[in-house]
Amino acid sequence: MDILRIYQDCGALLEGHFLLSSGNHSNFYLQSAKVLEEPKLAAQLAQALAQEIMGAGMRVDGVCSPALGGILAGYELARALNTRFIFTERVNGAMTLRRGFEVSPQEKILICEDIITTGGSALEAAHCVQALGAQVIAFASLANRGFCARTNAPAPTNTGHACKLPPDIPFFSLADFNFAMYKPAHCPLCATSAPVKPGSRGNEK
Repeated sequence: MDILRIYQDCGALLEGHFLLSSGNHSNFYLQSAKVLEEPKLAAQLAQALAQEIMGAGMRVDGVCSPALGGILAGYELARALNTRFIFTERVNGAMTLRRGFEVSPQEKILICEDIITTGGSALEAAHCVQALGAQVIAFASLANRGFCARTNAPAPTNTGHACKLPPDIPFFSLADFNFAMYKPAHCPLCATSAPVKPGSRGNEK
């Protein structure tokens, strides 16, 4: 699948001057909600991601996503993997498992996001289920900003930003988007415009 073309065709690849939650700036932003608003396309993307995961011989007992951005991607991936789906959400700034969701000791959970940049939100969701005894066996996302190394894929080419995902846990994604990010003090975009906050929370993943 040509993931770049899909994002472009859906108007999900935004170009401008964006302020990310990390405090960094970028001239591109991926708005996966524009891709996932089409159920048939969301199912196709999730099926392609599920095939990579199943091809690695992984047993998945459940999929967990951090709200809000990861919910649609995680739900469709759980459907493709024929397993259950739960999500974490922030309460007073802390990622929490609520709404009666439970995990069992040693249950094999895959953490799914729509987009992974450094993996901070995904790692918080992982810590939630691990604290309850579950085993996080993999991370997954539709798109990867190129800072984290994907399983069975070339090493990431973006440098200067740390990946927060554990290196010993597999990470599956459909494509890398290698966009530049700048520290505010060194952002060339600031010479001509002020950054804007995109996304549902005005942030990146």
